[in-house]
Amino acid sequence: MAEIADSGGGGHDKKGKKRAKKASTRVDMTPMVDLAFLLLTFFVLTSTFSKPKVMSLAYPAKIDKPTGDAPKLNNGITFLLSEDKVFYYTGEFYPVDKPGPKGPTKLIETNFGPQGLRKVLADLNSYVLLRKEGLVKKVKAKQMADSTYAKEMDVLKAKPEALKVLVKTDKKALCKNFVDLIDEVKIAEIGVIAPVPILPAELILLENELKK
Repeated sequence: MAEIADSGGGGHDKKGKKRAKKASTRVDMTPMVDLAFLLLTFFVLTSTFSKPKVMSLAYPAKIDKPTGDAPKLNNGITFLLSEDKVFYYTGEFYPVDKPGPKGPTKLIETNFGPQGLRKVLADLNSYVLLRKEGLVKKVKAKQMADSTYAKEMDVLKAKPEALKVLVKTDKKALCKNFVDLIDEVKIAEIGVIAPVPILPAELILLENELKK
């Protein structure tokens, strides 16, 4: 609030003339400061702070004596990165000396284009993506809260039917390609991704493909 303080005066000068009273204005800033703090507190309590955008990776446990055999992988895909190229195979790995029901494993080359890696992941992870569409419709119709949607997506990604991804690289692989692959995996709503060491048989198969 503002108040006017009377500084006195109104007497006569030496010539007998009456002097005008002098008044000073003082503004009380206390209410304005209180209001500023109230607004600051309101916005702090109601604001949503940005969360770091990260993706968790599942690293394998350290093995003292590796067996050399690939672990069993149900509904999984393995990517092999080298230089600026990316190859993949689905299911378990079968070397030439131990072929599977359909023979030894063959690598398939792809790229980071929309019809390449993204399409491969979307087709193989259709179990999660199709159910995600139903959840998104419920959120848009305000039939489901955002927190419930996040929990339902975590449950879907952990289902046995959901796709699992293994990433293996040789010494020539580019860090940029690894990051791009992780981005595509995140877009495809894949919950399990694990960087693991490349097997000697896989490395030989990868080198043979690079020579073609």
